[in-house]
Amino acid sequence: MKALLLIDIQNGFCPGGNLAVPEGDQVVPVANRLIGSGRYDLVVASQDWHPPGHGSFASSHPGKQPFEVGTLSGKPQMMWPDHCVAGTADADFHPALDIENVDFIQQKGQNPAVDSYSAFRDNDQAALTGLAEYLREQGVTGLDLCGLATDYCVKFSALDAVEMLPGVEVRFVEDASRGIDSEGVRAAIGEMRLRGVGIIHSGEAIAG
Repeated sequence: MKALLLIDIQNGFCPGGNLAVPEGDQVVPVANRLIGSGRYDLVVASQDWHPPGHGSFASSHPGKQPFEVGTLSGKPQMMWPDHCVAGTADADFHPALDIENVDFIQQKGQNPAVDSYSAFRDNDQAALTGLAEYLREQGVTGLDLCGLATDYCVKFSALDAVEMLPGVEVRFVEDASRGIDSEGVRAAIGEMRLRGVGIIHSGEAIAG
């Protein structure tokens, strides 16, 4: 059973969004080719789905500006602009994404006291989203993942997939992903490779 996991391909992370990733919208046509390739038995998408006033928002911390480091639940936390607030257009999937052919949507980031980069669990690693259990129940043996942003939510999802889905081949689709910072992207890819994540391009995935 082969699965594709699309990470946070939402308006908020695309140009014009509240936390835009440079060229974030360029992943959409590549993701759609993967979805429509017929190579995947299961297509899953994660969706950042924050309550208003989430603790990762700089606006929730007087005196803090976006992209400063603060604390959340006693741990260092990057302070983000308000983004992907549940029920807003910013949290919607990119309108060109072929969401009709997505089999399962995993929402994350709903606890205001902790951030959730990974699609599998909160950053404190205490609360699970249930995605790993779902993929195990479906009998997934191979997982390709991609989306936004490489150096945050994609990386942490890939590392958690390796840890939480033992025996499953995990691959990162590089050209179907974009990151916030080029240096951070290089470091993230290096870390994923070191932890056993395959680094591929969409052409390899579609070719089988």
